[in-house]
Amino acid sequence: MVSPTRSAIKKPGSREAKMHLRINTKELALTIIYAALYAALVVAFSPISFGVAQFRIAGALRPAIAKKWSLSFGYGLGALVGNFFSPFAGPWDLVFMPIMSIIAGLAGFLAAKRFRQNYFVSGAVTAAIIAVSLSFMFEQLGISPFLVALPMLLVTEMAACLIGAVVFTLIDKRFKWWQA
Repeated sequence: MVSPTRSAIKKPGSREAKMHLRINTKELALTIIYAALYAALVVAFSPISFGVAQFRIAGALRPAIAKKWSLSFGYGLGALVGNFFSPFAGPWDLVFMPIMSIIAGLAGFLAAKRFRQNYFVSGAVTAAIIAVSLSFMFEQLGISPFLVALPMLLVTEMAACLIGAVVFTLIDKRFKWWQA
């Protein structure tokens, strides 16, 4: 058996090792808990969680993605489970929106990474993508024109993420939850 060359071995602190995306058991558990909490909040507040004028309390969890990219997948899974209770449940709510949730989460993580993992940046990027996605979905379903739904959804999505960013910033002062 041939041993790898010195250049093929990735040192733990090297750039190559940092670029590799791994999920350990603790991170997987955190992601699953995040998904369950997101879905539970969507269902618990279902009267205001769906529709053109929706305000998802669960959206306050989205800024947390700034610290852990894997939470993007928890967000997508939580959206899928929560959307089973949607009055619009169908391919748009059960396929399109969970995929857009993952994309929005990853975009929020990448944007926040450039600003020292800032919760406000992550929340703003995620909220903007979700507001556009929901507006597109509502137009495709014939519920509301895109330009009618978008302003309302931008306000509610940004508000939920702003609340979450403030809460997570306050939590960070006492407890580094993403390192626990």
